[in-house]
Amino acid sequence: MKRFFAALLVVLSVFSLFAQDDVINIKDAYGRTVSVKAYPERVVSLAPSITEIVFALGKGKSLVGRTDYCDYPSEVKGIESVGSLMQPNLEKIAALRPDVVIAASHVTKEAVTKLEELGIPVAVLDYPQSFEGTYEAIIEVGKLLGAQQQADMIIDDIEQDILDVMSAIGDSNRPRVYYVVSYGQYGDYTAGKGTFIDTLINMAGGVNVASDVEGWQYSAEKLLEKDPDIIIVSKYWDTKKGFMSTAPYNQLTAVKKGNVIEIDNNLVDRQGPRIGKGLKELAKAIHPEAFE
Repeated sequence: MKRFFAALLVVLSVFSLFAQDDVINIKDAYGRTVSVKAYPERVVSLAPSITEIVFALGKGKSLVGRTDYCDYPSEVKGIESVGSLMQPNLEKIAALRPDVVIAASHVTKEAVTKLEELGIPVAVLDYPQSFEGTYEAIIEVGKLLGAQQQADMIIDDIEQDILDVMSAIGDSNRPRVYYVVSYGQYGDYTAGKGTFIDTLINMAGGVNVASDVEGWQYSAEKLLEKDPDIIIVSKYWDTKKGFMSTAPYNQLTAVKKGNVIEIDNNLVDRQGPRIGKGLKELAKAIHPEAFE
């Protein structure tokens, strides 16, 4: 009898190991333990940064759904959109039969609850506004999709980009910089103290003039008072032309001197695998002489 129970315990242990191998448990932004099939073959992404990470990990074929704002890489055009970032179309998501939905912290708790009531696991990633936070996101998605080695390689590439920038700018003077998120009728928004982009500006060899506020909201009056050396805008939507021709921004010294620089803001705004390239873009805008 003892031998029987001993053999039974061995069998149960083996089954337990297989059960653990079939499921991945992660701690998400809401402090929940989320159990996901190992490794999910059908994934819905609810953030552009996560979509980019999935593709960079070599798992693009597993992506069956994405948001309207997921526009990179070009292959995403052929993937079903499930709507907006904060309020995705839950019926569309359910129809795609995903093994997991991976979201960033802007998704509402109500949407998460409703999806889980439909039996769909939702992993909500919340990472600090820093390179370390970006690494966390890449590592967590890599863990979920069984691509840990690829995740490490992506981080190595980002680290190399950082070293390249640090080497290029050296001890250069640090110009005063303002980063335009929006302006005019949409309100003045920029990257204040403690934001991820504030960190990037400092790493790129600039001084963020908006570090006197926390968060994203600013004012035209403050901007005129600060009168930065360099203004950085998105290369999309004719932002540069609009900003330079709109009062009171056209009174700024940087505008008059032509120091309004366009960049691909998606490289900077998204905490994903291209963030090292975003840092380089910022550094080139702030210190063009270092990259000639």
